[in-house]
Amino acid sequence: MALFRLFLATCLVAILAYTSITIAHHGLNLLPVFFGDMAEMAWPGQFNLDFMCFLALSALWVAWRHQFSTGGLGLAVLAFFGGMLFLSLYLLVQSRRAGGDIKVLLLGEGRAA
Repeated sequence: MALFRLFLATCLVAILAYTSITIAHHGLNLLPVFFGDMAEMAWPGQFNLDFMCFLALSALWVAWRHQFSTGGLGLAVLAFFGGMLFLSLYLLVQSRRAGGDIKVLLLGEGRAA
């Protein structure tokens, strides 16, 4: 679990740094670029569509893990729009709460019991 947490922390720091530099140089104009690449039907758009499907899967898992509660649905929205910035923090917190139990981490406390 320690290596997993190190991986998550490394991802978080790397993405925070990269995102900060990107925003400083290009602003917060993500969506037109993201969907514009998809509309061009080229490899950058294919990557964006693939990535968006992973974001949707991540959001669905977070909502399911919280049994589609109001809080879980709110976290799912954050997962979809926050990507790895959200998911790395979420999994770091949840891995601590799970006490290193991977079953609890993946299923949530209610389903793991």
